[in-house]
Amino acid sequence: MRLACAGAPHLTYCTNIHAGETWSEVKQSLETHLLAIWSRAAGGEEGALRGGGGRGAEGLGPSARRRCGVGLRLSARAAAELAEPSELEAFRDFLERNGLYVFTLNGFPYGRFHGAAVKERVYLPDWLAEERLAYSNLLATLLAELLPANEGLMGSVSTVPGAFRPRVRTPGDAAAMARRLVEHAAHLVEIRRRTGKHIALALEPEPCCFLETTPEAIGFFTDHVFAPERARELSALAGMSLPDAEEALRSHLGLCFDACHMAVEFEDAPASLAALRAAGIGVHKVQLSAGLRARVAGREPATMARLRAYAEDVVYLHQVVERREGGGELVRYLDLPEALASLEGAKAAPPGAQPEEWRVHFHVPIFRELEGTLATTQPELATLLSHLRDSPATQHLEVETYTWDVLPEDQRRGGLVEAVARELRWVEERMVGNGSVGVGEGRGVGGGGGVGGGREVGASSGGRADSGVGASSGGRADRGVGAGR
Repeated sequence: MRLACAGAPHLTYCTNIHAGETWSEVKQSLETHLLAIWSRAAGGEEGALRGGGGRGAEGLGPSARRRCGVGLRLSARAAAELAEPSELEAFRDFLERNGLYVFTLNGFPYGRFHGAAVKERVYLPDWLAEERLAYSNLLATLLAELLPANEGLMGSVSTVPGAFRPRVRTPGDAAAMARRLVEHAAHLVEIRRRTGKHIALALEPEPCCFLETTPEAIGFFTDHVFAPERARELSALAGMSLPDAEEALRSHLGLCFDACHMAVEFEDAPASLAALRAAGIGVHKVQLSAGLRARVAGREPATMARLRAYAEDVVYLHQVVERREGGGELVRYLDLPEALASLEGAKAAPPGAQPEEWRVHFHVPIFRELEGTLATTQPELATLLSHLRDSPATQHLEVETYTWDVLPEDQRRGGLVEAVARELRWVEERMVGNGSVGVGEGRGVGGGGGVGGGREVGASSGGRADSGVGASSGGRADRGVGAGR
């Protein structure tokens, strides 16, 4: 749905929270969860969107003309199966009957994403491999078929941050990834010529990856993706003038700005967005997410016990960025168990090297304040939303809490449908207070009243970071420090 605030951004949640690697499994999860979540988010009864064009819940559904967005995750297998003409036509009919529209795809996980160890394999194949290019081309082709024809509505596909950092060994690897991205840009140019649909690829910086921080993203795009030789390559591939190719690279290639990832890096989100804007790098999607934070200076037993509960997850990587005392250096660990082992086995640190605060890449429900000894990066997310409300940076906002199945039990109370609905309401309330506007004709329908969820937790303190990007808690974004590199 669109929000009644500056820029009228589209808000959805990412369906990667639901297990499903085949198209049949994805379709079943949409029928089971998606309709119920949007009905509940608008204050209606669960399942009120069912029924194919009948009465919607509080304005949901085609009869009331309030259309709800879908942030669709498709594995490579599911994408290939959806590409069958009969499946694609049936899905378009499902969307139309239920007042839904797809405007963004999650093209990050290529293969299995639930129920088995994923860890660093989630980045494979990466942009060093032809399979990633072919997969991304297919996703863009599918999105062009699904994206509504409304004037001005673009589509986005988020993708891996180039590669897992250890995979990129030489400057030649960075150049190879940029060349592959140019090939994909040529595909997006062809789609736009053929269909009129504007689709952009959005690389998603993440801890311990080739693109990890905002300065690294700026460096890669400036030195490689937007380099003169890349524009010449696109000009030749797409048969366009050099100035048009330069514009097309910036129009079709940019970033997915994940709030959890940036908070884990101790970045100040508004400062990072300003730096990206100054560098001419488009933010094509913002993922609204929160991670864990913990004060670890005292190694309090209760804090360690709670962190160990989160470390029991064996499916996903949960990278840790540690800030040393006094707002000093940042130390990075590849996974939470590794960070715990280092902290619990360390001897007394010298002055200035004492671990002070951890930020953990473990997505948690954004509306909920944790109980006890841990907190979340919810304050950083609230600051980001306040900034976006006044200074739009993207058309696409997507709640992403894919870790539902591996959260500790106390974080799953109330059930998945209610939790995601509350996340959507939490965002809408902070962006507009009450009210949203539909896509196309029709009246706006309020959905922000009665917003549930915990109060916001403590505010971040001022500080600085290198490369002109502020650090939300005083840390410097130093490179090459600590484990997990």
